[in-house]
Amino acid sequence: MAMSDSLILTTVDQAKHWAQRSSLWPLTFGLACCAIEMMTSTAPRYDLARFGSEVFRGSPRQADLMIVSGRVCRKMVPQVRQLYAQMASPKWVIAMGACASSAGIFDNYAVVQGVDHILPVDVYVPGCPPSPEALIYGIMKIQDKIRRGLPPAAEAVPVAGGASGVS
Repeated sequence: MAMSDSLILTTVDQAKHWAQRSSLWPLTFGLACCAIEMMTSTAPRYDLARFGSEVFRGSPRQADLMIVSGRVCRKMVPQVRQLYAQMASPKWVIAMGACASSAGIFDNYAVVQGVDHILPVDVYVPGCPPSPEALIYGIMKIQDKIRRGLPPAAEAVPVAGGASGVS
């Protein structure tokens, strides 16, 4: 075996990004019917393990990906923010489904009209409910952002007219 066959060249940043995108650990956090599709994505038919995201964590301190799957009621806002604050950095957020993205059919005072009003969202997965394939595609988009070295939405430079907080 020649010396060139066993030589791997990379940078520390590339190795770090490879490790981050190969081990995204979602927080176990299902709010409505979209949570069933989120759970289905870990089944053998879809095999989310191929992407290093099969380990749904029960503690926010062990997770770096929050998948908000379903509608967020105003009474849940403090808990959602607390879980997000306890997550390890860098942390990523996926708004899964029409309800998490824009409250879907729940156009009333009790439901937050999009989770981006309370959290910085990195990827929106459309659908009602979205398929497991759509969620896997959303996770792949997060992995692509990590590969390119882009920061999470929480660390990105805010633009004028950003999301307002819900009190």
